[in-house]
Amino acid sequence: MSDRGYRRPRPLSPLREHLRDTFWFAPTMGFVCVFVLWFVATELDDAIVRLLQREEAYDELGDLIGFSQDTKTVVTTVSSAMMTFIGVVFSISLVAVQMASGQLTPRVVRIFVRSRISKLTMTVFLATFLVSLLVLSSYESETDPRRVVSVPLVQSLLILVLVGMSLLLFVVYVSATLRLMQVGPVVDRIARDSFRVLGRMPRGPRGDDEVGPETARVVYEGRAGVLRDVNTARLVRAARRQGVALRVIPRIGDFVVPGTPMLAVHGGAVPPRLRLRYAVSVSVERTLHQDLAFGLRQLADIALRALSTSVNDPTTAVQCLDRIVQFLAAVAHLPLGTVYHRDRAGRVRLVQDGPGWDDLVDLAFEEIRWCLAGGPQVSRRLMAGLDDLLLIVPEDRRKSLARHRELLVQTMERGVPVAADRAFALLPDRQGIG
Repeated sequence: MSDRGYRRPRPLSPLREHLRDTFWFAPTMGFVCVFVLWFVATELDDAIVRLLQREEAYDELGDLIGFSQDTKTVVTTVSSAMMTFIGVVFSISLVAVQMASGQLTPRVVRIFVRSRISKLTMTVFLATFLVSLLVLSSYESETDPRRVVSVPLVQSLLILVLVGMSLLLFVVYVSATLRLMQVGPVVDRIARDSFRVLGRMPRGPRGDDEVGPETARVVYEGRAGVLRDVNTARLVRAARRQGVALRVIPRIGDFVVPGTPMLAVHGGAVPPRLRLRYAVSVSVERTLHQDLAFGLRQLADIALRALSTSVNDPTTAVQCLDRIVQFLAAVAHLPLGTVYHRDRAGRVRLVQDGPGWDDLVDLAFEEIRWCLAGGPQVSRRLMAGLDDLLLIVPEDRRKSLARHRELLVQTMERGVPVAADRAFALLPDRQGIG
């Protein structure tokens, strides 16, 4: 593949993904915006009062004072009820998320955490409560138009707008939460997130001949955890300044402990430690930011739980297989495995090991095939998926698919002694049993 197809990593990409995995950033930014809006609204109210007093329009100013006193009751009610409303809404939502994680997989909680509508709803709810407190502090006991300093007119309109937005977002939020409890929308969201990861993958020519011999290693010194992402832009810049190439030894998603090698240096000395700071991120769980296989891992987890004897829901497993086949078909013709990151001059500066085609196929089908016992629905869908992929993939990638197809036949031969039932269970059917 040509250099023209290579996509250089974006420097702020890891930071943006880390903030999306938090639930505090959006409300914090909302609080900052609230104070700015309240300050602007206060200045507008003061300017309106000063203008009317200069024009000696005391009757109009008196009407505004009466209107603001009427809205004070609304603002007081909103202030006292908003926190209770927030607590009830999100308590119910957390119960719904817990039910979804128990029914599907605990990894589904990350969908709720990363949901923009969830963060926007929480931000607007808290902003409405905060604005109501600020507006209440702006009311004066003075009602004489000649002596009044400020009339919270614009502030009152602001709180009414926020209340309207809160009601609208409440309806949208409930709808989104209910979708989170359904299998179809959840597996569709996982598939779409996986395709976003695929779209961000760097693609370019291989560079095995451009990487010199290994000259040193950098040991990991942080806390133990899962390697969630690598700041490729920082590492490429550090390698370019040092005139070396770096290789990330563990894969994204591997569990790393202090003292294990993290980076291998090729062609020179180790870059200064300062340049390597914050180059890797280790957390307690995997994310989809750079982890191409994590989407398949989640789909396989949902399918395995559906096939367990305690759940026994083969239709859910079939829905997961639909998305698994879709993902494998999308990567069938793409280069997989080792990724070579280049600098602006086209020199290889960073090498990352990634999952190859055989790794993805094994992850997609191996465990599910081991759980096939009893019903023929999943075996028929699995057979249809393998046959479809065998028609799509290049010749050099058919071996692993053919192996899984043969193993599926052997599994059915061992588990289904009746020939007629076995033939039915191995009949390809994209709906399982339509």
